Amino acid sequence: MGSRINSSAVLWAATAVVALACAGCASRGGSGSQPEAAPAAAAAPARGGARAGMDAQGNVVDSSKVEAGSGKTVKGLNGYEGEITGNPARNSKFARLQIGMSARQVTDLAGQPTDQGAYVTGKAFIPFYFGSDRHRFEMTYKGQGRLIFAGGGMGDFSSGNLIWIIHNPNESGYR
Repeated sequence: MGSRINSSAVLWAATAVVALACAGCASRGGSGSQPEAAPAAAAAPARGGARAGMDAQGNVVDSSKVEAGSGKTVKGLNGYEGEITGNPARNSKFARLQIGMSARQVTDLAGQPTDQGAYVTGKAFIPFYFGSDRHRFEMTYKGQGRLIFAGGGMGDFSSGNLIWIIHNPNESGYR
């Protein structure tokens, strides 16, 4: 009798090796307790030197079209890195906000948003990725702009830390 190779055992072993390799890679890159900042995409300037969703003076005209990397990168509370885009409106509620604040701290200072919602990022689809920034939580304030939060616990889409402030005095308040 010759020796037979159990194909399902070989397939199972190969899958386990790949899974462990992916988990090891994911645990090395950015899976600490702090979320990563919004990716600094090299956004190509639109007509007249303005970026998408912005005018030439750096004012946000359409918050939904603003791209990550079109604002100023800043370091905030507890070492969180984030971005501030656009110029604040007069008497803006956002003036006292800092990158790294929790959603609760933000609502204590800025009040309740006009609209809010959550969405997943591409990191949510990486197998065996248990790091931060798998989802984002967004709050919109009429006449003020938008606030983007990253992180939070598994299934908890209403918390996290502030990573992006988008100043837009023309914000409709709805996503």
